[in-house]
Amino acid sequence: MSTLLPTLRQLSFLLALAEHGSFSRAAEASFVTQPTLSAGIKELEGILGVVLVERGARGATLTPAGEVAVERARRALTEAEDLVQAARAAGEPLAGPFRLGVIPTIAPFLLPRVVPELRHRFRKLELFLREDLTGRLYEALKDRRIDAALIALPYEESGIETVSVGPDEFFFASARDHRLANESSVTLSDVAGEKLLLLDDGHCLRDHAVSVCAESSARSDFAATSLHTLAQMVRSGLGATLLPRLAVEGGLTEGLDLAVIPFDPPIIGREIGIAWRKNSAREAEARMIAEAIGELLKG
Repeated sequence: MSTLLPTLRQLSFLLALAEHGSFSRAAEASFVTQPTLSAGIKELEGILGVVLVERGARGATLTPAGEVAVERARRALTEAEDLVQAARAAGEPLAGPFRLGVIPTIAPFLLPRVVPELRHRFRKLELFLREDLTGRLYEALKDRRIDAALIALPYEESGIETVSVGPDEFFFASARDHRLANESSVTLSDVAGEKLLLLDDGHCLRDHAVSVCAESSARSDFAATSLHTLAQMVRSGLGATLLPRLAVEGGLTEGLDLAVIPFDPPIIGREIGIAWRKNSAREAEARMIAEAIGELLKG
């Protein structure tokens, strides 16, 4: 005798209930009536033979069995989605939705160049973008909430594969009255002991800059939440900083009258790369996006 299995619809109802904490809000998010959603949850509990949800005046609370079921349901739904995407990709790659995460130190400087090119190359591509810090993007990759992420390397994480699309060197940036402002180039020894302003913890660009600071004995006494804030603080004379070429060429310092000086020899602060889940059905498409971005950066 065959075993009765949950439907994807029932599993989606359970995930909506777990996310919203009430039958009415979960039903609204699922575009069904509350009785329809409630019946679906009841049917699912009957199939599994356990109570998944405790119903109360203050809403719906998952039981321990419900917590386990939610995690399994999330994996089942994402596997089903992967199946659909893999079949579509086999017929025509990058036709339809593709969810791409991007870190904040790349997004505003590269996306305006990249997105039009991707849409030109892949006419049927529906690109959905999400900006977030690297750690959270990696979690989103593992949870299958995004298909790939445009990040800075190196960044090691289990279950994630990456490919580099190109290097991004550091420039030294200071106010015009800084002692190095008139130099055509600087060395690591030139910036030894400098008071450097860096991004806050959580930004991988900070980690890459800190490694340079360690080599030069430079100090980091300030943490900013964005490269734009960092550039404004440098303009105010609070210190100098290291800026990636990608951001400088993307217009970060325009109108600020900063001295932006290359290192000699050049310092490759980071590699721009694409990351995806190991064994993802969308690996080939992620590599196609990486190839397109790499060609754009080289051009």
